[in-house]
Order: sequence, then C-alpha cells, then structure tokens
Amino acid sequence: MKATLVPQRAPAAPWSRRFAVFAAVLLAVSGAGHRFGLVETVPFFWLLGLSGVLALAGFALGVIALVQVWEHGSSGASIAGTGVLIAAIVLTPYGISGVRVFEHPRLIDISTDLEHPPQMPLASVARNGAMNPVKGISPEDRALQEEGYPEVAGRRYEHTADKVLEVVRSMMQDKGWQPRGPEGEQLAGGSITLEGVAHSFILGFPADVAIRIEDDQAATFVDMRSVSRYARHDLGENAARIQRFLKELDERMALLAAV
Repeated sequence: MKATLVPQRAPAAPWSRRFAVFAAVLLAVSGAGHRFGLVETVPFFWLLGLSGVLALAGFALGVIALVQVWEHGSSGASIAGTGVLIAAIVLTPYGISGVRVFEHPRLIDISTDLEHPPQMPLASVARNGAMNPVKGISPEDRALQEEGYPEVAGRRYEHTADKVLEVVRSMMQDKGWQPRGPEGEQLAGGSITLEGVAHSFILGFPADVAIRIEDDQAATFVDMRSVSRYARHDLGENAARIQRFLKELDERMALLAAV
C-alpha cells in the first residue's frame, strides 16, 4: 500500500477568508443601512472602524498563510489568496479616504462668502449631541479655504432674483435637499436663504447646506455654504458639493438666457 502525503493546510488561511468576508458583509450592510437612514451616524462610525480592523486582520493573516505555503509547502494558497483579495477590496475606500485627508485641508465648513457666510438658523436648531455646532468661520479656517479651494466662489447673474430663486429651489428639490426658507418670501431689494440637508453619494454622510439669493436691483448674487454634521474633516466633500451645485446652476441659467 502506498502512503500519500497530504500537505497540511496553512492554519491562517481559513481565518483570513473568514475575517475578510465578515468585514465585507459588515461594511456593505452597515453602509446600506446608513445610506437609507436605518443606522445612525455615530454607531456607523464604530461599525466602519470595526470593518476596517477585521479587513486588516484578514489581509495580514492571508499574507502569513501565503508565506507558510511558500516556505513549508502547506496547502491553502487559494483560500488565503481569496482572503487577501476580499480584504484589499474592503480596505480600498479606507485608503482613498486616507489619501484625501492629506490632499484636502482639515475643514468641515465651506462657504463662497467667507466674510459674511449664509446664515443657517434652521441647521443650528436641528444640531445636537455629537453633531458639529454651526458657528462662524474662524480666520484660520478662512485662510485654509482660501489656500485649498480658491475656485470656490459665489455667482452673479443678469436675471431677476425671483427667477434665480425658482431655479435654485427646483434644483434643491431635484437633489432631495428639501429646501426650507422664511415664510412670506420677498426678494425685492433684499435676500433670501434656503436651507436643506445633503448627503454624500455612497455612504450618505449628512451636511447642512444654505443658499443665499440676494437682489441688489442691478443683478442677482448667489452664495452657498455647506457644513458637515459629523467628523472633523470633510475630505473635500463640502467644496465639491458647492462646485457641483453652482456649475449646474450656471448651466441652467445659461439655458434660460438662450431662450
């Protein structure tokens, strides 16, 4: 009778795949739950951290298992490879976020008007607990924004303020920001600020937005502000949100002018 030698499986291989799969499922389920309002933001941060730790553990165990396969001829290379691949996929958004931390200034409040940013009375009342308070923009943050986002600027349109207000309100509604403003809106010779709540595209992190439409009889001015509700770094999301909105507003106003 011939004896068949069966190579021993690398002990770390199955654990690598288990940790990686669990991290992927946790990230997907908690991310979807937060995006659709089923998971609150603070608990979601903890779940994000746990998912990242599990993915790191899965990746490290996978590498250890592959070393064991290489050095000792153990089996389990495919299992370890699967664990490493899944863990790497889970860790990718963490890596992207890490890069954005260094690419963008550490800000959570961005405005096109740094001297007199649009006021946010409704957001101030709504914020509580772990949320960032809405306050004035400090000279330090003003300098950081001017250096990091010099392209963030307000708009001036040769259209009536009522028409601009109508377009801005329509855009906010299309984006699901549920615009709210003062009762009995009157724009002649004055200004109106619409407030709403925006969410990041994938994970749905909330930010309060305010858009001020000002009529000086000769032209209409639009300024916008976006303030993150949580965390101490917006990863560039607020500036990007303002730029996207105002670019679309430019396009819509240009179409009106062409009619």
